[in-house]
Amino acid sequence: MTKPLGRTPVPTPSTSPAGPRRRITRRRLLKGVLIGVPGAAAVGAGGFGWLWATADVNTVGKVPFARRLAIPPLAASRRDGSGRRVFELRATAGARRFRSGKATRTWGFDGGYLGPTLRAARGETVVVNVRNDLPETTTVHWHGMHLPAAMDGGPHQPIRPGTTWSPTWKIDQPASTLWYHPHPHGETARHVYRGLAGLFILDDPSAEFVGLPSRYGVDDIPVIVQDKNFGDGNRLDEGHPLMGGLGIMGDTILVNGTLGPYHDVTTQRVRLRLLNASNARTYRFVLSDRRPIALVGTDGGLLPAPHTTGHVELSPGERAEIVVTFRPGDRVVLRSDPSDLGDVGSARFVGGDDRFDVLELRATDRLASSPALPGTLAEAPRLGGPDGAETRVDRRFELSGTQINGKKMDMGRIDFAVARDTTEIWEITSLGGKPHNFHVHDTQLQVLSVAGAAPPPELRGWKDTIFLRAQEPVRVAARFGDYADARTPYMFHCHILYHEDQGMMGQFVVTEPGQAPALPRTPTTGHGGHHT
Repeated sequence: MTKPLGRTPVPTPSTSPAGPRRRITRRRLLKGVLIGVPGAAAVGAGGFGWLWATADVNTVGKVPFARRLAIPPLAASRRDGSGRRVFELRATAGARRFRSGKATRTWGFDGGYLGPTLRAARGETVVVNVRNDLPETTTVHWHGMHLPAAMDGGPHQPIRPGTTWSPTWKIDQPASTLWYHPHPHGETARHVYRGLAGLFILDDPSAEFVGLPSRYGVDDIPVIVQDKNFGDGNRLDEGHPLMGGLGIMGDTILVNGTLGPYHDVTTQRVRLRLLNASNARTYRFVLSDRRPIALVGTDGGLLPAPHTTGHVELSPGERAEIVVTFRPGDRVVLRSDPSDLGDVGSARFVGGDDRFDVLELRATDRLASSPALPGTLAEAPRLGGPDGAETRVDRRFELSGTQINGKKMDMGRIDFAVARDTTEIWEITSLGGKPHNFHVHDTQLQVLSVAGAAPPPELRGWKDTIFLRAQEPVRVAARFGDYADARTPYMFHCHILYHEDQGMMGQFVVTEPGQAPALPRTPTTGHGGHHT
């Protein structure tokens, strides 16, 4: 395991500057005070009161939007002799100048930070040649993708330094905004935080229609949101406080790797593809003038119909596609308000009171016309029956601390098997104490109920990552089709990456009907796709 990119000495409260920088010193102070002691009581009543009073972050009205929003380039591709679309990705160490002063050491794909946007269409077979030029083993997981387990890019498909992994699969799912990121066992948080992530956009030619903005980088804009802490010399600070138990919680927002970004709007309507690529933070996105937002898509594709709302809440790993309408000369800020985290003890110490200015949208004086949004977008999920009502439950998952069903992740244990071409009903519950969400590989979920009630409109499309409020069971339907492999597992886990790394994850296999699962193969560079 390599050393962290940057650790900075802990300053005293009297030297803490104001604004976001002050938050960094508070976090380091908390870390320094609590290391080696049983808990917050060690700081004393007065110290705890000071920590409580200064625990929130608020950058609203304080961000100078002075940098044009970077748009991740579309990845180049070629056709091989079999007609497959072939992409090339290279994971490497690099540097990015996020702010004045020294460039920050980072990791990225095909550059200093983040990666290009991969784009493919339903019906295509893709190959992604992933070269690892990092000093340590990593993986690349295709988050939200339906594909064979050996191509999934989880911890059982490591890419060792100096080698290339070449997974291949056929795209067979609706148009959607997916993403890719590392998934090495116990090291995911560090790899993602350093910058290894990118979008993977799927198109569906059979379902194309006029109505949604679709010109990438013009009126169809990727918005990859991450929070960071910067230490001395602009180093990424990978430390985190003991209070809260979520891992890294940053006080500075990057969008597509841009600090203080603005985007020039040139059309009446703009589609924003929001991705929460943060390690732990949940965002409650709103517009500064409180204008309505049209939510048109979630993790796995378009909603049945546009949903007009005032906010969109995303936990780590979740995506949302929204459409915003502008008038000439408008200026509006995409903002994050305090999130509704439910009963998690002290929400203040896990970001529940934080507010951020994220991205300024600047409409030009003349805007090209945009068609009205269609009333119908996509077919509603139908896994759970025509009315979504299901009384049976095939499996239950309880999340508590950093365990699922009282167990921590074991690479040599298969937690359960599902027969290919079956649909199961799962009930997922957070027992409280900390924020959690739930992500499952390979399949998209239909939400059937939340706390016994019908799901709200924002949960009526396909989902692969779901935020869980304490003691509010979420019931979902999942279909496991096409691919069976009794020895190569998929993952299910909390997508708060510190929790995942601490063992809040399990694994399952999809088998042929009547087939028993086998022990997982020991991860080697010889399994899953082609390695060179």
